[in-house]
Amino acid sequence: MSSVAQKLWDRIDPYVSAEGIELDDVEILGGGQIVRVTVDADEPVGVDRIAELSRGISRLIDEDDPFPNSYTLEVSSPGLERKLTRPRHYAKSIGDAVKVKTFREVDGAKTHEGELIAADEAGFTVIVDDHERRITYDEVSSARTVFVWQKGARPGKDA
Repeated sequence: MSSVAQKLWDRIDPYVSAEGIELDDVEILGGGQIVRVTVDADEPVGVDRIAELSRGISRLIDEDDPFPNSYTLEVSSPGLERKLTRPRHYAKSIGDAVKVKTFREVDGAKTHEGELIAADEAGFTVIVDDHERRITYDEVSSARTVFVWQKGARPGKDA
């Protein structure tokens, strides 16, 4: 995390926490032209709540304004498929399907798709083709949860 992103995190986190929301991520994109803030909660975060948080976060950023030019603030919730960038994200996603890409081969592969079964401060474990793969966070180039569509019984048909 860049120093500006960390500074914004430190500024925004107490505000969203006081609102009963969890700060999930802060990203600075386009050389500071876009500030992307991701928030999460146990219950879905609705559009009205996002708009309210957006106004509060904007005021906090404008107090210190670390950007020389104008910026666009994007506040959202993670959605069905979420990026995994922090140990806490992995811990919250235990039991979910994930797709992980690593910088080097781990157990003969650079792409690992399967169920996330464990996570701690050093790394995580994914079941891939009935085998457990232990991957450390510094080996990960990208990781995200994968939404798996479940085919349900059709109305009027036996399950």
